[in-house]
Amino acid sequence: MEKMNGAESLVRTLLAGKVDVCFANPGTSEMQFVAALDRIPGMRCVLGLFEGVVTGAADGYARMTDRPASTLLHLAPGLGNGLANLHNAKRAQVPLVNIVGEHRQGHKVTDSALTGDIEGVARTMSDWVKTSTSADDIAADAAQAIREARQLPGRIATLILPADTAWTEARPSGALDFEPPAPTMPDDARFEAAIRALKSGERVMLVLAGRALREESLALASRIAQRTGAALVAPYGVGRLQRGVGRVAIERVPAPVDAGVATFKDARHVILVGAKAPAAMFGYPGKPDFLVGKGTELIHLARPGDDLHQTLRELAVRVGALQEKPVVVAAVDVAPPEGPLTAEAVLRAVAATMPHDAIVADESITAGRMFFPFSRAAPAHDYLQLTGGALGCGIPMSTGAAIACPDRKVINLEGDGSSLYTIQGLWTQARERLDVLTIVFANRGYQVLKGELQAVGAHTWGERAERMLSIVDPDISWVKLAEGMGVEAAAATTSEELVRLMKHGVSRKGPFLIEARIGR
Repeated sequence: MEKMNGAESLVRTLLAGKVDVCFANPGTSEMQFVAALDRIPGMRCVLGLFEGVVTGAADGYARMTDRPASTLLHLAPGLGNGLANLHNAKRAQVPLVNIVGEHRQGHKVTDSALTGDIEGVARTMSDWVKTSTSADDIAADAAQAIREARQLPGRIATLILPADTAWTEARPSGALDFEPPAPTMPDDARFEAAIRALKSGERVMLVLAGRALREESLALASRIAQRTGAALVAPYGVGRLQRGVGRVAIERVPAPVDAGVATFKDARHVILVGAKAPAAMFGYPGKPDFLVGKGTELIHLARPGDDLHQTLRELAVRVGALQEKPVVVAAVDVAPPEGPLTAEAVLRAVAATMPHDAIVADESITAGRMFFPFSRAAPAHDYLQLTGGALGCGIPMSTGAAIACPDRKVINLEGDGSSLYTIQGLWTQARERLDVLTIVFANRGYQVLKGELQAVGAHTWGERAERMLSIVDPDISWVKLAEGMGVEAAAATTSEELVRLMKHGVSRKGPFLIEARIGR
């Protein structure tokens, strides 16, 4: 049998476990893995110029494939740089395998410059963490990482590999098990509680999250709603939602606290399907933490790790809803906007020009909150959103989604401030020739934070606060930034210009950026 070192054992194990994309930002400790990836065919290696691009791209890839990609990160600082988008990935409940290089065993006693507590850093955003201490263990440990990542609803697994385990010869491994535990189902007591509520004649809301927001699961939920009169709603931050013409429409819980409370005001029973108890993202003076009133019954029908689709099917059977016809969105003409360029005009332009089966990755923050009503009758598409609130996910997430689905147009709705966290992702899009249309809402400020100032009672502020909330003086040119990274770009100052550029961006293959200069 051919000899191989630990790094080669790792690559072969990942490929055997159907992990065949590696988003990488390697350093010295990972050079053996770089060499192994070069020698062994089958792995697509994608370089990110910052670790947040790497982890965010792995997130976007997993959202569209339900399979883990691998990351390759350098020691504790490299993993630390990727934590924000690992946070978003964890909130999106996606499978992801991190490979983190470590110093040679025994070298840490020197406390050299890059020495750090990698396991401690990893545990903040990982569901499973392990350090391999022998080249002979790498195959079994990597297989376990894949199993852990694939466990529903999707988990973050981090495998740490000291450099000497990579260059040491590894003994051949035995049979490897990549299969996660079988999905679970709610017990009868939870089904009975949900059915009692649905038959009570009182107002019931079904809150759907995770994989319950896919097309077939939403159709089952709509059948249940038609049979029982229940209302359907999704959390504000959704990992992946299939929507548009021909699909069941579902609204999100509004982001502002008062509007969120109003959503559940008349509900007597709230049934959670893969969702947590609805809560405000932040705590505010005099505002509730949870959006559901104390007199409302919360029923945890399906936990995130349950099989959500089969849960909805079983509930539909038990309430006699399988013969009902789901209510889907009908096709209507969506008129393109005209006149001054506003955030609303950008959203209308996207709804009017997006192609069928597009992927919309939304990190537009406050500017994009009205996208749902404007795009209700847009062509069928997948909607990916910032889930964990950690800025900098949009460009990387679009990158990973485009690698996962090379035959589909990806449209990234991007805030100007949030784009600057991971703007390097545009370079990866150019290098990989990815079909991503990025639209930057260039309103020159952190508008969401201005709203938050008012939410906590600071209704007026002066120059010092304004300078922390605005990105002017000097102005930033997203066109020049994109072009400097190899991405074609143009700016729009009117709705008509935006629509023309949108049509151009949609009709061509490859990355293209539009700087939408709002209110200028």
